[in-house]
Amino acid sequence: MQQKTTRKKRGSRKETGASKDPVVGGSKPRLLGVLGPGLITGASDDDPSGIATYSQAGAQFGFGLTWVMLFSYPLMSAVQEISARLGRTTERGIAGNLRQHYPNWLLQVIVLLLALANVMNLGADLGAMGDVGQMMTGAPRLIFVVLFALLCLGLQIFMQYTRYVAVLKWTTVSLFAYFGTAIFVNIPWGEFASGFFIPRITWSGDFFMMLTALLGTTISPYLFFWQSSQEAEDERIKPYRHPLVKAPNESKHAFARIRLDTYVGMAFANLVAVAIMVTTAATLHAKGITDIQTSQQAAEALKPVVGNFAFLIFSLGIIGTGLLAVPVLAGSTAYAIGESQRWKVGLGRQPEEAKAFYGVVAVATLVGMILNFTPINPIKALYWAAMLNGIVSVPVLVTMMVITSNRKVMGQFVIKGPLRVLGWIATGVMALSALGTLAGSFIS
Repeated sequence: MQQKTTRKKRGSRKETGASKDPVVGGSKPRLLGVLGPGLITGASDDDPSGIATYSQAGAQFGFGLTWVMLFSYPLMSAVQEISARLGRTTERGIAGNLRQHYPNWLLQVIVLLLALANVMNLGADLGAMGDVGQMMTGAPRLIFVVLFALLCLGLQIFMQYTRYVAVLKWTTVSLFAYFGTAIFVNIPWGEFASGFFIPRITWSGDFFMMLTALLGTTISPYLFFWQSSQEAEDERIKPYRHPLVKAPNESKHAFARIRLDTYVGMAFANLVAVAIMVTTAATLHAKGITDIQTSQQAAEALKPVVGNFAFLIFSLGIIGTGLLAVPVLAGSTAYAIGESQRWKVGLGRQPEEAKAFYGVVAVATLVGMILNFTPINPIKALYWAAMLNGIVSVPVLVTMMVITSNRKVMGQFVIKGPLRVLGWIATGVMALSALGTLAGSFIS
């Protein structure tokens, strides 16, 4: 019943303009029109906390872990495509489907873990953005923390949904900063090729902790929740889209759009991650600087090595990625909690129509901001947050794979074939990585 009324109550946030899906009708789509949830999801994967993780991997291990990004690409792409198909097929995000088909205690545990990891990540991202603001202007960092938090919150609450999505799309341009930084670096291509194409595993606690952090950063639960919920959101606000279980004739073009959107977005994310790891490996690791805990430290350490201009590009990229990631972290938290509580959810709704949903967006953002005013240092917790994401992703992936294989949920669009195989491989890799971290901690 809620789904039927949702489509009618759009207010000023209703989609205007194009009357049909960019890939419907056989016309050649414009790339920017096709790219959406997948591109934004992939770009938000390279948030300031991710930049810190990739910087530490390059500084500590040189080119030795760049192979992880090549290895993880098909896995993360498959997982994100599965989550997108779930949202597009059922008009519900992951939490909404879990609520209907799984025990409530499992749903609440997963949502709680997701919320904790997201808020910690969000606070760390705001802190990193504040640090960069301080580095560039000399003003107190907390002023920038507050300003960036309020800016992100204001955009989510007050901007029309379609315009807001357009802003998020254009914010992804900030990630090109890291390709620009790599241009200034003298890269030993032989060493890079060896590290990128030949996987090497070291049986040590540090190695497995970093491996889990990298995988937890690239295959992260908040990305699953965000993309599935955004597909459901786009379906709800666009009158030419319907749940595929009710309109199977839309599936061919819908899945083609999802696949292109997702694989382009994930490729973009991984290429940026490789650029950051290569930059820090060729500069910091080569100079013996192996302990980089934050994105700010990475920027500061690069300054004397690659010069002021590259330092400026790297720093501005941190702010740009933060402006993209903070809303995604807060939004995915709100979608998960809202769907688990049967609230009206969606950035396409007016604030007065979804007060509880927007309340969670506000609370998550403000709590993340407040963490920067306490003795708790969320920046130092980034590494652990990434590992927590890696561990939480295992039960989320298991339930997502099971539910997308259920015909009662997906109808004729159950996940099968190579996509299903890759999804289960990703689940197994994340589980082994988490176990390897525990085992490696005892060895070290």
